[in-house]
Amino acid sequence: MVKYLLGSIIVTGMLLSFPVLAWPGHDTAAVPVMPQSTDSHYDLQNPFARIIRGELPADKVYEDTHVLAFLSLDQKAPGHVLVISKTSKARNIMEISPQDLVRVMLVAQRIAKAERIALHADGVVVQQNNGAAAGQTVFHLHVHVVPYWNGAPPSFAQDAQGQLDRKAIAARIAAAIRD
Repeated sequence: MVKYLLGSIIVTGMLLSFPVLAWPGHDTAAVPVMPQSTDSHYDLQNPFARIIRGELPADKVYEDTHVLAFLSLDQKAPGHVLVISKTSKARNIMEISPQDLVRVMLVAQRIAKAERIALHADGVVVQQNNGAAAGQTVFHLHVHVVPYWNGAPPSFAQDAQGQLDRKAIAARIAAAIRD
């Protein structure tokens, strides 16, 4: 009885942590619906596969034989980095091998530490979405590493168009990884 009750409490706690938009009866118009099911195959033309092959540019902060980390095009905060496997064709966490997952998460940890140092972040969110219903929009497993600050983020260099200088941010994070 105690074991069942404890299991129920844990499961209930987990369910309550999901976004409100995931529950039936709530308006989900704001959630992008992607035509990707769990039965579909890996799309070799997804943007991350194209970045790995060098067909699309990326502001890289880290790269080795197995893993690539680069600034997200959709910066939730200055320094928002995506970490992906270069060798796995997994679309989500259920498909990736334990070895590839460990490699990705170890790099995500290094990026989080580097963001705290290089960007003087007060905190870092590490997030991984699985499936369209969970907000995944690119179906190549990736981990978001997003720095946050108490209050407003500090001022960062801007490019000639007055936008965040992505190359400068990437260079700062990359330098902190090497140190």
